[in-house]
Amino acid sequence: MKLKELIESRYSVRAYLPRPVEEEKINYILECARMAPSACNLQPWRFYVVRSQDVMKKIQESYNREWFKTAPTHIVVCKDSTVSWKRTTSDNKDFGDVDAAIAAEHICLSAAEIGLGTCWVCNFNPAILSEVLDLSTNIEPIAIFPLGYIDEEKSFVPDKKRSSLSEITKWI
Repeated sequence: MKLKELIESRYSVRAYLPRPVEEEKINYILECARMAPSACNLQPWRFYVVRSQDVMKKIQESYNREWFKTAPTHIVVCKDSTVSWKRTTSDNKDFGDVDAAIAAEHICLSAAEIGLGTCWVCNFNPAILSEVLDLSTNIEPIAIFPLGYIDEEKSFVPDKKRSSLSEITKWI
């Protein structure tokens, strides 16, 4: 499948089968994320793979949605602010969020490539997540990705309306 076709077919999955995801598939996804570009190649991302039911239940307290509880695995993408590149020319902007987001999109696309579903979850309570994962103060959770086999019977494939290029592009 071509990349554009993969991007067009991928969607945010909100229904998962209880089937566990094989470790080799998770490692493939993490390898794809690891290969993401980052500012100055500093690679400030950190990945937490959660399969323990006890930890999963605690993570679900940070984002209490029934569909979220159906995923057999969660990958939490974080940034390490002690490693991330900061722009020094003007505002000292920390690009760790950007770098982590690039790696996160690699997670979404590589999961879709091998027949797994994900959903980008940002609406979580970071304090709960930091406590559950025992994150140090320099590690910030950026997003949670439920990961699993898609429950096709319960899954809703949304109409992916997108702005036209002419609406979002300015040629100068």
